[in-house]
Amino acid sequence: MVYIKALIIDRLHPVVEQILGKRMLLDFKIFPTREELAQIIGEYEVLVMRVDPPIDRDILDRAKKLLVIGVGSAGLNHIDLEYAKTKKIKIVNAPAMNAESVAELTVGRIIDLLRYVPQANYNLKKQGIWDKYRYLGHELKGKTLGLVALGRIGARVAELASAFGMDVLAYDPFLSDEEVVNRGAQPVSLDILLRQSDVISLHAPLTKDTYHMINSDTLTKMKDGSYLLNMARGELVDEKALYEALKEGRLAGAGADVMENEPCTESPLFELDNFVVTPHIGAQTEEAQYRAGKHMSEGVLKALGILD
Repeated sequence: MVYIKALIIDRLHPVVEQILGKRMLLDFKIFPTREELAQIIGEYEVLVMRVDPPIDRDILDRAKKLLVIGVGSAGLNHIDLEYAKTKKIKIVNAPAMNAESVAELTVGRIIDLLRYVPQANYNLKKQGIWDKYRYLGHELKGKTLGLVALGRIGARVAELASAFGMDVLAYDPFLSDEEVVNRGAQPVSLDILLRQSDVISLHAPLTKDTYHMINSDTLTKMKDGSYLLNMARGELVDEKALYEALKEGRLAGAGADVMENEPCTESPLFELDNFVVTPHIGAQTEEAQYRAGKHMSEGVLKALGILD
């Protein structure tokens, strides 16, 4: 029997190996560099990954046998989709499987920022300072949350924020006003959202139109003392402009689960106490990874004509 060969290059839920391993031969090269992947990709019909390394024209040209790329996450901006199409390579991803996990992390980050949780934790555990009077924060109730994009993640954030008594605004040019209302938010322009929100949370995909949508110009439109969260893609934010806004005190704080260049271990933003960051862990829950792995694996089999 001739088996399809698949290469897995990222850490994924065991369900991926359980499903694909019954139908194909699996090889593992976890976290290869672009150069390493280019050297070995030619012998495989299936590539299974998340977001690294970028799959560009050179990689695709070397992938002589490649039929399917399975992506265990939602975003596909790391793959040259148009060129893959010319090669008749099918792309399978896992959209919205992480919506609950990212939404919950987003609301938790809002609480962290408004209540100075990371700073209080650091000062107590690392510096031995017990001083509750240093951390006079804010309640979520009565604050205005502005959501940029109202897909499944944004809509779930709106639902959770409403439960805390927040007023929710949303800017999403791809949805009608009626649909925005149905998803739990008040439709507004981006300009109004920037000017009226106490907290702004980004959930937009990365496109040529959203690249650096938060920049020196849009940051100046935000309310003094407001907060910015980026839980989507690092490139949505001009990090130099954000640093200046935080350093000058125009923003009270910012939170991110993504950075413009990942992996990122050094940034001027890391020097600021009012910038709270995690290493792209939005989808890193047992439940989300199971859903994404199962959905993607079954999609790969369907793309190969193995599963109806």
